[in-house]
Amino acid sequence: MPFDPNIRNFRETNLSEDRRGLVKVHVESGIATVTLNRIQAHNALSVEMLEQFLECLYSLKFDGDVRVLVVTGAGEKSFCAGADLIQRGQMDMAQTRQHIHLIRSAVNELEAMPQPVIAAVNGVAFGGGTELTLAADIRIAADHAKFGLTETALAIIPGAGGTQRLPRLIGVAKAKELILTARRIDAAEAERIGLVSHVVPQADLLAKAYELAGEITKNGPLAVRQAKLAINKGVEVDLATGLAIEQNAYEVIMPSQDRLEGLRAFKEKRPPAYRGE
Repeated sequence: MPFDPNIRNFRETNLSEDRRGLVKVHVESGIATVTLNRIQAHNALSVEMLEQFLECLYSLKFDGDVRVLVVTGAGEKSFCAGADLIQRGQMDMAQTRQHIHLIRSAVNELEAMPQPVIAAVNGVAFGGGTELTLAADIRIAADHAKFGLTETALAIIPGAGGTQRLPRLIGVAKAKELILTARRIDAAEAERIGLVSHVVPQADLLAKAYELAGEITKNGPLAVRQAKLAINKGVEVDLATGLAIEQNAYEVIMPSQDRLEGLRAFKEKRPPAYRGE
């Protein structure tokens, strides 16, 4: 996948030399691959990386040509080791709060992306790294990947949604066990408890992510976005309210050209050509 340095408003040239390339973006066939790129620091979340990550998400969010995001880490050892604790150790209290807020903002912004997000976890994902994966819609792990909300071992708690998203994903009892013990788990256990959907060999990780992304990009982009929105909002409310959310989401796509194209393609027995309109 070729890297497009001018992808919409994401311009690396505006960043100082020492900050360039901490987040890489590739776009091809409607799929944006966002790569955390601090291999020497296990892709830990420094202030500079978080700023680039947010800038990237803001750009892709409004890009109608991007239908799916794949988020991964550079290298084969680490997806993201969480907050950059070396940088954190040099901060005063106010700077520490700002750093935590920046991580929280990045995770929340990833979850709020209108496009589906696939986390391709290529190695360890601890602390904020696991929280980042929890904000994705689908998680795929390399067979050597490891997960863990390890904050209580450092006398803190998960601060970027881990205490809220993990119980909703795997259940309250299991989430409490993992968070309170700060236990690290391997990819096989993560799949068993429902934290990840697929575990594959490292060499097949991105291929599997792109396979799933390709299945999504074949579908109506407006419908995919509204389906994601209906699910995300609906699981937080009672059934009656959730059904009303679904109805409203359906109404949004009723007047779309894509809906009519889907009907024509079905009638004519051909693949649809959706345009997101």
